[in-house]
Amino acid sequence: MSSSPNSPIVCNLPRVSIVGAGRVGSTLAQRVAEKNLADVVLLDIIAGMPQGLALDLMEARGIEIHNRQIIGTNNYADTSGSQIVVITAGLPRKPGMSRDDLLKTNAKIVVEAAKNAIAYSPNAIFIVVTNPLDVMTYLAWQATGLPRDRIMGMAGVLDSARFETFIALELGVLPADVKAMVLGSHGDLMVPLSRYATVNGIPITELLDAATIERLVKRTRNGGAEIVELMQTGGAFFAPASATSVMVESILLNQSRLLPVAAYLQGEYGLEDVVIGVPCRLGCGGIESVLELTLSDEEREGLHTSAQSVRQNIERSQEIIRNS
Repeated sequence: MSSSPNSPIVCNLPRVSIVGAGRVGSTLAQRVAEKNLADVVLLDIIAGMPQGLALDLMEARGIEIHNRQIIGTNNYADTSGSQIVVITAGLPRKPGMSRDDLLKTNAKIVVEAAKNAIAYSPNAIFIVVTNPLDVMTYLAWQATGLPRDRIMGMAGVLDSARFETFIALELGVLPADVKAMVLGSHGDLMVPLSRYATVNGIPITELLDAATIERLVKRTRNGGAEIVELMQTGGAFFAPASATSVMVESILLNQSRLLPVAAYLQGEYGLEDVVIGVPCRLGCGGIESVLELTLSDEEREGLHTSAQSVRQNIERSQEIIRNS
């Protein structure tokens, strides 16, 4: 039956809900809205804060030339029908803290957020940003019962961007010309793949000596902690928000981009029942496929060592949740 000329036209616009309105969450809301990717729901437990941030972002729409709706809320019901849910909620790192030090508090926060969000958006794709990221992604996967293609963690995109930045600074080249890939956990045991890093297709092994490359690898592994030590009052948020928005964009626009993300593995790279950073194709269904790169013995050993550390922290977090 056709509608009458006076019937209102209802447009189902994509919706991205962000749980956690801190620096990463609010910056991500800005990125998603101003790139005109989706309407945004910004949720936080602090009364008034997400509402104020949303209003502030809405007041910039005319200047930034977009018409996306941004809603601030303390109620998960307002996230209903989201295509993507991003979990950034949790305590940030402070100087001297590792990502793993956040395990106890953030495990409870992420599990609760995942359960509440999936209840209102059962068809959503979930992206976890909270640290320790690989462990939190695993817990969210368990809490939601989602198939692995619809839940992932943001890590490798950020770590790769940091590696690319340090290479570009070292060589004095345009950052956009540098491409790199970082696998493994989002922490000290990440595995930057120097062999796959290039500048306009030229391997960095042709441009830098081994000692310089190792120095840049070490700085990449310490990239987040370096910012924490400098800022003293919190961690990185601009680059993490940008990295997450790239994943959101690839999913919403079905770009099928090949990006390193924290994914649940089922035998790939010889690993099972663990979340770890690997290259994946991201499209409208989430993780379309996991690409298995040919690794050297040293790289493979590093990836397995990284996965073992994540597995140990998963077991610790599960015990914490059982005893809470």
